[in-house]
Amino acid sequence: MTPRDRSVPPSSPGDGPGRWSDLDRPPLNAAALRRALVREESLWTALDVVPVTGSTNSDLVEAARAGRAEEGTVLVAEEQSAARGRLDRVWSAPARSGLFFSVLLAPNDVPVPRWGWLPLLTGVAVATGLARTAGLDTALKWPNDLLVTVDGEERKAGGILAERAGTEGVVVGVGLNVTLRADELPVPTAGSLALAGAAVTDRDPLLRGVLRSLEQWYTRWRVVGGDPEMSGLLETYAAGCATLGRQVRAVLPGGDDLVGEATALDADGRLVVTGPDGARRPVSAADIVHLRPA
Repeated sequence: MTPRDRSVPPSSPGDGPGRWSDLDRPPLNAAALRRALVREESLWTALDVVPVTGSTNSDLVEAARAGRAEEGTVLVAEEQSAARGRLDRVWSAPARSGLFFSVLLAPNDVPVPRWGWLPLLTGVAVATGLARTAGLDTALKWPNDLLVTVDGEERKAGGILAERAGTEGVVVGVGLNVTLRADELPVPTAGSLALAGAAVTDRDPLLRGVLRSLEQWYTRWRVVGGDPEMSGLLETYAAGCATLGRQVRAVLPGGDDLVGEATALDADGRLVVTGPDGARRPVSAADIVHLRPA
């Protein structure tokens, strides 16, 4: 059995006879996804779909540290019971209503300080993949949120969480609301692709499109040693970032607030906030609140 075969489960959602038992939210077709994405020349080396787990990020970090996962491993869950976002926030959604997956990346030829770009790169890749596959315009809220427009309002439809997996690399997780209905929204500021008018809500082509986009952006970034300018990542992220040009409140670790205009991203992917006194301060970790519309 080759390394690409070893993680294929004996049975998984999409392989069994009950695939179309729920026509509104059918399971992902794991076998078809592997055929489309796991190829010798591809970044993706293994792809598993599980019915339910606590957190795909936690599972993949554990597998990587134990030597049971290689770069390019993709773990997808139809439902997560203990999904986490940044700052230990809980992410919940009905089964099969979204895309919940994690990938293992090991850019060992990229200087570690540039690994901080991986969540931003993933945001660009998800936005690009959705534009191509679903015909949907999205925006990025620094550092890890995907925004859609629902009834003229800016809503969060997705989030990204990156975690180190010891010396094995970085696990990047994505949670994306796809068919979540208005009465299922966890908070009024949440949204979904369906509510935003996406042309496609079939999760199989959406996942294929997002992972292919992620492979393209990751390869482009890695070839130039993670340089955000040479790879085009800095320019593309800035063009699609809803935070830049806004008045924001940055809630810093420890609870202090920084209020000002989000004016730029620096070479390390940090958000530069310019205060009322004109002082420019780069922020690497903060909870960002948009204070006024774009």
